[in-house]
Amino acid sequence: MQSKTDWAKLKSGAPGTATPDHPEAKLRHTVRGIVRRGLTPQPPKAAISLRIEQDVLEWFKAQGPGYQTRMNAVLRAYRDASV
Repeated sequence: MQSKTDWAKLKSGAPGTATPDHPEAKLRHTVRGIVRRGLTPQPPKAAISLRIEQDVLEWFKAQGPGYQTRMNAVLRAYRDASV
């Protein structure tokens, strides 16, 4: 059985090059298309104003992007441990 792949066409374009048949997808559209099977929906978050000592905030920010999510995880773990 002979392959019907057009290897010359594939090799002519750079990897990830958008074509009319396959336009480049935007990240936000890709993320929205991911199905969260088996996961429970996350409850909505509330925007609050919280006063935290500067060194604690800097430590969380130094860990990289997503520091607010990590702070939420630490608070949740504290809550769960104190029950």
